Amino acid sequence: MSTTLRAPRRPRSLVALLGPAFVAAIAYVDPGNVASNISAGAEFGYLLVWVIVMANVMAGLVQFLSAKLGLVTGLSLPEAVREKSNRPVRLAYWAQAETVAMATDLAEVVGGAIALKLLFDLPLVLGGLITGAVSMVLLLVQDRRGQRPFERVITGMLAVIAVGFLASVVISPPEAGDTLGGLVPRFDGAESVLLAAAMIGATVMPHAVYLHSGLARDRHGNPEPGPLRVRLLQATKIDVGLAMVLAGTVNLSMLLMAAHTLRGRENVDTLEGAHAAVRDALGPVAALLLAIGLLASGLASTSVGAYAGAMIMEGLIRRRIPLLLRRLVTLVPAIVILAAGIDPTRALIISQVVLSFGIPFALIPLVLLTSDRGLMGADVNHRLTSALAWLVAVIISALNVVLIYLTVTG
Repeated sequence: MSTTLRAPRRPRSLVALLGPAFVAAIAYVDPGNVASNISAGAEFGYLLVWVIVMANVMAGLVQFLSAKLGLVTGLSLPEAVREKSNRPVRLAYWAQAETVAMATDLAEVVGGAIALKLLFDLPLVLGGLITGAVSMVLLLVQDRRGQRPFERVITGMLAVIAVGFLASVVISPPEAGDTLGGLVPRFDGAESVLLAAAMIGATVMPHAVYLHSGLARDRHGNPEPGPLRVRLLQATKIDVGLAMVLAGTVNLSMLLMAAHTLRGRENVDTLEGAHAAVRDALGPVAALLLAIGLLASGLASTSVGAYAGAMIMEGLIRRRIPLLLRRLVTLVPAIVILAAGIDPTRALIISQVVLSFGIPFALIPLVLLTSDRGLMGADVNHRLTSALAWLVAVIISALNVVLIYLTVTG
């Protein structure tokens, strides 16, 4: 992965500018989202629809700020943090960021393994190894062919994910009234708060915040202030908006499918059980598409997660390790989880909770940096934008405090 800046070229069309946000959006439809959203719908019905909508809106703001930072400054978020901190702080910051990246990878590999078991009845450990191997091939596409081919592959897989999870809602549409009722913010006990935190942790993901700044910088370069930068920032807003609408629709479809089809059924607290229930209720085609969507989610998201981990390391401590070695190191925890016989669906949900703890460490520097006029110049955040971004950080941090309390006392 190279961070060498190239001179920006005047793009021929708006479509040619789209792509980075769709790669980052893979983080929002990963297997952790699947587990959290299906669990929330199966257990609480339409209660947490509002969490999906709120998380997606927050993610859109955060991802645009990240992309803007990279495009305006020519720095990824990890590089910008490095510029503003001393060595001990950088090392501590890198350690937590890499821990979050490994938790991310655990979710993606476990999800891919579950999908391969559903599709081909493969043992979970073998499925995890295959997921890791395929993700390595996808990473080699980026390493050897560059960012644009990688974007095309990942965007194609995002389309497969969308079809896989939207199919069940199209086959059996949920009640419109119940869906609208779920937009009213409320909880129903400690478990609903736990799932809400997991859903937010699976949506506003730290590694996607770090990654998007580098993706935007590598795609668009670091244009000087002027018409080209204005056009690129406008295109970035559209890129983020389209990607977030797609990701949000997929996430919402997961929850609505579970609320409409799985609630009240027994043995749907695992992805395997949910898959079986969908097959019984909606037929084998819907179940097959669900499993294919889950597989595409695991394969694409683990590749993007490993890419983000490399960007974090290079940006913060200026160290690079061979791609294969990094893939093997981050694969080990997931394989251990699978080999130990731990319930993989529960492991997915808990991994999303772990991710939520890393969110403030990504959001706070991002808001501070993009609100710094000396760094951002005329593209500094508007006061309202900064206020909204700080509100997002406070809401997520508050949920984390509640989550810690529930975990300790539960």
